[in-house]
Amino acid sequence: MSAGSGGGGAADRCRCEPGAGGASCCFLRDYGTEFRMGSFDWDLDTGVMDLDAGALLVFDVRPEEYDGDPASLSSRVAPDEGHRLDTMVTHALKDGSDHYGAYFRVRLRNGHPQWTHTQGLIQRDGTGRPRRIVGIVRDASEEVSEHAARLGLDEGRRKRTSVVEGTTAALAHARTVQDVIDLLNDSHGLEYFGARSLVMGLMEAGRIHLVAEGPDGAFVPGTRFTRVDEPYPMSEVIRTLSPRFIESPKDFSDSYPVLWPHISGLGITSAAYLPLIAQARPIGALGLLYNDKTGFSADERNLLVALGSSIAQSLQRAMLYEQEHDLAEGLQQAMLPRRIPDVPGAQIAVRYRSARLGRDIGGDWYDVIPLPGGRVGAVIGDVQGHDTHAAAVMGQLRIVLRAYAAEGHTPGTVMARASVFLHELDTDRFATCTYAEADLATGVVQVVRAGHVDPLIQDTDGTSRRLPVEGGLPLGLSAEFGRLDYPVTTLELDPGQTLLLYTDGLVEKRGSDLAEGMRWLSALVRGGPRDLQDLADHLCEVVDERGGEDDVAILLLRRRGVYFPQSGGRLQQHVAPSDPEALSSARHMIRAAVRAWGAGERSDEIELVADEMITNALMHTDGGAIVTLRMLAGPERRLRVEVEDRSSALPRRREAGEAGVSGRGLLLVDMISDVWGVEPRGGGKCVWCEFIVEQHGVNSG
Repeated sequence: MSAGSGGGGAADRCRCEPGAGGASCCFLRDYGTEFRMGSFDWDLDTGVMDLDAGALLVFDVRPEEYDGDPASLSSRVAPDEGHRLDTMVTHALKDGSDHYGAYFRVRLRNGHPQWTHTQGLIQRDGTGRPRRIVGIVRDASEEVSEHAARLGLDEGRRKRTSVVEGTTAALAHARTVQDVIDLLNDSHGLEYFGARSLVMGLMEAGRIHLVAEGPDGAFVPGTRFTRVDEPYPMSEVIRTLSPRFIESPKDFSDSYPVLWPHISGLGITSAAYLPLIAQARPIGALGLLYNDKTGFSADERNLLVALGSSIAQSLQRAMLYEQEHDLAEGLQQAMLPRRIPDVPGAQIAVRYRSARLGRDIGGDWYDVIPLPGGRVGAVIGDVQGHDTHAAAVMGQLRIVLRAYAAEGHTPGTVMARASVFLHELDTDRFATCTYAEADLATGVVQVVRAGHVDPLIQDTDGTSRRLPVEGGLPLGLSAEFGRLDYPVTTLELDPGQTLLLYTDGLVEKRGSDLAEGMRWLSALVRGGPRDLQDLADHLCEVVDERGGEDDVAILLLRRRGVYFPQSGGRLQQHVAPSDPEALSSARHMIRAAVRAWGAGERSDEIELVADEMITNALMHTDGGAIVTLRMLAGPERRLRVEVEDRSSALPRRREAGEAGVSGRGLLLVDMISDVWGVEPRGGGKCVWCEFIVEQHGVNSG
């Protein structure tokens, strides 16, 4: 039994115990080397991974060097191995597995590699969500070496083969050309092969573009872009499609007399230049530079050629990804508004961030729509999918939403018509969306939500809270299932308050549910800058640092202060039959409007008459009613109330008896308002009345 297993006498005890005279913990020396093994306990909610002394020994890490964050082990685990382990654990967590196991390499403090084996047991809660992983790690060098010996492989060949395999696996995670270069530089593969550094050139418009320069001082002026017929090794391997192994400094100087004088002081003793060939055509060249070896065995040459082929395939994928991503991103940017209009009475900030983890761009969008009467429409939405088709559908949806809003439809009607449009479009995509129509004179905001995440409200003191908005089905789906009713939520936005609209990429985090994401966002907004543009930048910076897997669109609308449009205000609300919440919302809108528009002493009269007109329409006609308030410009300020219904039967004024409970509606309208009337509207009618109001302390800032 080793000292680390519990037994043993004085010789087994750590010499750093009190009275032993040790200056620092020497457990790395005394733990024992017969069979090193330790355990770990990983709390997935907090991200903290506890390692016992045995596990620290396996990783060759001192206790003071480890802080509980698995990332602090990166100095011992190569990035390519880290990618492979992360992928394996992620798959196990997602597919419902209760355990996993893997072999991987650890680089010890002395620079030597060590094969290590880990096994983990995944503990889940009652809902199946993973909460904790407990397991072991152990030194597996001996068993791996014995296995290699049984296969008849020498240690050097085994190492090189594993490096090629590991590098190939890691390259599968590379998205961009720079990812490939960084991975090759960081994967320790160059060290295993004995190479000091690498140089890389890619074909662009018939020339070789140097994208990786090699070690400091290796760049030769005038070689950033070179032709394939110039006397350089990369030009030669691209021209001949054959690798070039330079076995000595003399071989280098004799073969490339133009290049050698510029790099002779770098201590290069040999080099391997490999053509990068994909789909039978050269896309570039890779050069590995050595400073401690001469000559290449047949085995080394074969492995290097295999490495070059793997790198070429990864580079081609990365180049294709960048081209397609740039195309899709350009398409989406062209379909987003080029500029946000200046809206009197409001401050607006918009941002868009694309996710680099996806192959293409997504269908997130925002829009700001100036409307008559000092109103403004704010739209945020997300089309299903991450491709150019999603971006194309997004562009069409943005246009029709803008058109329907500009036509003067109520927010619920705007959303319903957009859903029908998407359903009739030649696509199988759906979209989530939130549309908010704000009257900046009154602060009344009408919000409609189609399967989208709830907005946030930031108060004047910086605190923020979730704004629950009753919603309908996503656009496209509501039309397919015949559920086109979109309820309207009405709120008042006070001066200095901010409405935050965003897509789900901002609050969705791996391992967290939506509620946790909303709480995280509320805290982020609360601790963020007070300036609106700075706040928008802050949210995007967090997205960039987090490296999200989804696109993010953000729209922030802050009411500046009491604003009164010179041309007069306009508010509109649909009231469905047997919907007390809609009736209450309409009353709330009327109350806020008459107060903000400065109706003064006539406020109560206007509220009473408007309520009577709405009630009459709901009681005496089939279907709902649309109530509209307008502030009419002219020599005298007049507030106009309109109630529209679907019945063509004109109302008739009649006297109510002493005990009558009906018949008083139009009598009240006639007695209290200054003028009233009835107009036909399509297949229905509109009952209207007007009130002359004086202006009382209404600001225009």
